[in-house]
Amino acid sequence: MTASRAAVVRAIVAIDTPSVTIELEPIGTVSSTRREIEDDDWDRERVFVELAARFEESALAGLDTFSHVEIVFFMDRVPPEKIESGARHPRNNRDWPAVGIFAQRGKNRPNRIGATICRVLRVEGRRLYVEGLDAIDGTPVLDIKPWVREFGPRGDVAQPAWMDELMRGYWR
Repeated sequence: MTASRAAVVRAIVAIDTPSVTIELEPIGTVSSTRREIEDDDWDRERVFVELAARFEESALAGLDTFSHVEIVFFMDRVPPEKIESGARHPRNNRDWPAVGIFAQRGKNRPNRIGATICRVLRVEGRRLYVEGLDAIDGTPVLDIKPWVREFGPRGDVAQPAWMDELMRGYWR
């Protein structure tokens, strides 16, 4: 991990209250063959998350009894000047409506936080092997959570047609 990625992730929060400093120390790092940001074919990725040395192997104990995990990560390669704070056309496709950054899952989010539900392949030592993690090699991991059905959506799930189109090749 480079020095810039090993550093603590810092953010300043100010929402009609005095500023609060939030410090997050990555718990691990993604190891993947994908080194460049691409938008599609993420299911072909077989990657592992390696826990930081401060964690014992036992931190992952029992995780292999779940079929899926949610990986929360920091998209550290998005330059601050590329961060969006309003509406835009997803993937700059003018055939799709301009929607707010919070109505899409683009990487140019204000806090650059990503979250993906991945299939668990296996656990070996301090490594969690998963399938379908849309994070590139060296990405700092902020948290790992087992996917629990009861935390999934309750009731019907709806999304606009443009999202169906956008996602068509994302996982294949």
